[in-house]
Amino acid sequence: MAAETRRSARHAELAAFLRAQRARLRPADVGLPPDSNPGRRRTPGLRREEVAEIAGVSVTWYTWLEQGRNITASEQVIDAVARALGLGSDQRRHIRSLAGLSTAVGETPADDALPRLQRLADAAAPSAACVYDRHFDYVVWNTPYRLIRHDPATLPEGRRNLLWMMFGDGGNRSRLVRWEPAARAVLSQFRTAAGQRPGDPRFAALVSELTGISPEFREWWAEYTIRDFRPATIAVDHPGIGVIELEIFQLRPVEHPDMVLVLQVPAGRDARQRVSSLLGDS
Repeated sequence: MAAETRRSARHAELAAFLRAQRARLRPADVGLPPDSNPGRRRTPGLRREEVAEIAGVSVTWYTWLEQGRNITASEQVIDAVARALGLGSDQRRHIRSLAGLSTAVGETPADDALPRLQRLADAAAPSAACVYDRHFDYVVWNTPYRLIRHDPATLPEGRRNLLWMMFGDGGNRSRLVRWEPAARAVLSQFRTAAGQRPGDPRFAALVSELTGISPEFREWWAEYTIRDFRPATIAVDHPGIGVIELEIFQLRPVEHPDMVLVLQVPAGRDARQRVSSLLGDS
């Protein structure tokens, strides 16, 4: 009963959203000739039959949709209605959510996001911080991350990637006190992301390359372990200042939901002092 109530509420909200979007449009907005007698329109905006015609669906079906009836809308039809109403990316995600469809996250153009995300990472100091994209490729990182963990800039451009750092960087592996659980955790999150985008060439290339260079990656990839991020604390044995415990946080910027901000916060007073001494010497 509770599920049925939520479904009915979602249909009602979808109906209200469609009516509001239709009301804001005029015939000229969608390439229709202007009315010879605009005063004859009983309601503001487009008529239902005009939206249905542009979307290529029946007037009856579209009317039922605006009435909040319990009907199933396919992905193709909802996307066609979204195009007919001239919806932007935010509105398209909203209508898909209301229709019970997946809300695909778009890819953020790196040039647009980089300066703002770099300022965010820099402001996180003395915590180590980095941001990676949907393929786990590094976008930005701050000085503590470079000094405590590793410097992605030292890797070839195609390998500036969290998975390459975990499985292909011997220095990072030797620094992590408990490398295996950390590497398994990262791989399980990567497995989830790759599985949600079958056929993505970047994921395919990473899997092929890492399978070739890492026996652990090859073995664990075949296990198909799926596990989302869990709060964790890692220990890094830094050659200059000894063992540092770092508490891991993951956050997603609202305006760039395909990006992940990873914060590695010094855990406790001793860790903070060690990091401060490292930063002071840099």
